[in-house]
Amino acid sequence: MKHVYEGKTKGVYELEDGTFLLKMKDDVTGENGQIDPGANSLLGELEGMGNASLRMSRYYFELLNSKGIPTHYLDSNLKENTMNVRAAQTFEDGLEVICRFRAYGSFFKRYARYCEKGQLLDSLVEITLKDDERGDPPISRESLEQLKIMTAEEYQQVTEMVRKISAIIKEDLESKDLELYDIKFEFGKIDNQIVLIDDISGGNMRVFKDGKQVDPLKLADIVCKTE
Repeated sequence: MKHVYEGKTKGVYELEDGTFLLKMKDDVTGENGQIDPGANSLLGELEGMGNASLRMSRYYFELLNSKGIPTHYLDSNLKENTMNVRAAQTFEDGLEVICRFRAYGSFFKRYARYCEKGQLLDSLVEITLKDDERGDPPISRESLEQLKIMTAEEYQQVTEMVRKISAIIKEDLESKDLELYDIKFEFGKIDNQIVLIDDISGGNMRVFKDGKQVDPLKLADIVCKTE
């Protein structure tokens, strides 16, 4: 097993068979003492977060796979906090694709002059570069095309996929009396097919219940209570 990369919330290892192992960590991102999925800095460790992230990822990857959504997921080990995935090629250094159902977080900060906090949005999709040094700047479709990061066809496919995936997760959360405000994903290509990659956890979404945001550990317990 070869160590490839150490991210904020997971370690990445290459296995002898060419697949990869993601080792979930207890680290969380945030700022000003608050957990924030959109933050670029580490807030610290939250005991149990790695296992919570893995349980939610397994739950949603298996749900999406059952609905025919292509992903990199193979299997997972809850005792070891690891997830085995297929090797995928990212779009350059990586893109984050966000689907927003309410004006919140960085979206509200940018556009507060034109919207109210928590205002309903219609599955609005944004794409940002994975670039901590520059604050993960949003990037337009035309910029993606002209910089040769993503073709027009790939952009169309990714936006359609993220809306479909987000709708599935939103519906599942609604069945548990939870409301999804926003969620971010990463995509890559395997054998020239675009697939969902990375993880699907409480650290990548904002979910509310009765007007209050649900913390990632509690969210995993609610979502995965049948496991």
